[in-house]
Amino acid sequence: MLTIRFIRTGKKNQPFFRLVVTDKKNPPRGGKFLEIVGHFNPFSKEKVLKKERIEHWISVGAKPSPRVHNILVGEGIIKGKKIAVHSKPKKTEAKEAVKQEVKKEEVIKVG
Repeated sequence: MLTIRFIRTGKKNQPFFRLVVTDKKNPPRGGKFLEIVGHFNPFSKEKVLKKERIEHWISVGAKPSPRVHNILVGEGIIKGKKIAVHSKPKKTEAKEAVKQEVKKEEVIKVG
């Protein structure tokens, strides 16, 4: 399955990311990729995207990673909602839900 994702380049403590089309099984650090479709500099917030090529690869069946999806939505290349990239792990959410239920029961017992 094809995916559009970041590959990190740049020096130590100075990240620079390329947006590439690659097979999902290839390693995210380097590896083979089919085409470079843009780049992103997180310090200067500079984004250079090849809109036509990205649309082509999505029409062929490539799926963007969640972070790339959010950038494409922000730039207006694809439509949809942004994905919560840094969401809480499921275990933590389950523990918080249990804590909230316990608090509700305590309030009911006291009240």
